[in-house]
Amino acid sequence: MTAGPTPGSGRAEATGSTGPAEGPRTTGPDGAAEADGSHGDAESHGAIDRAPTRRRAASVLLGIGLTVWALDFGTKHLALQALEGREPVKLLGGLVYLSLTRNSGAAWSIGADHTWIFSLITILVIGWILWTALRLRSLPWAVSLGLVLGGALGNLMDRIFRAPGWFVGHVVDMISVLEPYGRAFPVFNVADSALVCGVFFAVFLELTGRQRDGSRLGRDGRQVTPTVPRERA
Repeated sequence: MTAGPTPGSGRAEATGSTGPAEGPRTTGPDGAAEADGSHGDAESHGAIDRAPTRRRAASVLLGIGLTVWALDFGTKHLALQALEGREPVKLLGGLVYLSLTRNSGAAWSIGADHTWIFSLITILVIGWILWTALRLRSLPWAVSLGLVLGGALGNLMDRIFRAPGWFVGHVVDMISVLEPYGRAFPVFNVADSALVCGVFFAVFLELTGRQRDGSRLGRDGRQVTPTVPRERA
């Protein structure tokens, strides 16, 4: 004769079915609340993580841009005070010369009769960088665009406010390499240096697949780094 189930054995079996095989687990309404909350927390943490990244990138971009502009303004002011009317100053055994010049065009005075075009192009570039800063999540791109922004601002201020007039002003240059009068290489300034470094860095970032939204592309052109942190399984 088969013995009937003892009182409470059904409860024991039911309890055992969710016991050690699945590991400790919080049951009841509290457990449900925790399960629901974990998904919500993952989403909220993702949103929290993304916002500071944008703010950080924008802060780095603007900080570098303003720093470059301040350095460019300061060195130009010093050059005008110390080099005006003087012969070029030889440094590092002739590797570098400090030679004050004023340039109305681009390198080697290219486009000297169309200064306003350079002003217009620079304004458009600055506008694009500031628009990009609102969506930027990549710190390397923030460094690159910050260098370009600072260089563009430095030379634009010269073209707007220096003689001979508004938007046709001449850019102050003072650094000559290998030769005192820019025959070996165009005479340049801090703003020019920042622009060149920023552009080369941007080319490097593009070639290595780094995107401005913080993601990265593989060699096959597919995205290998997600822009949004994924929830763990």
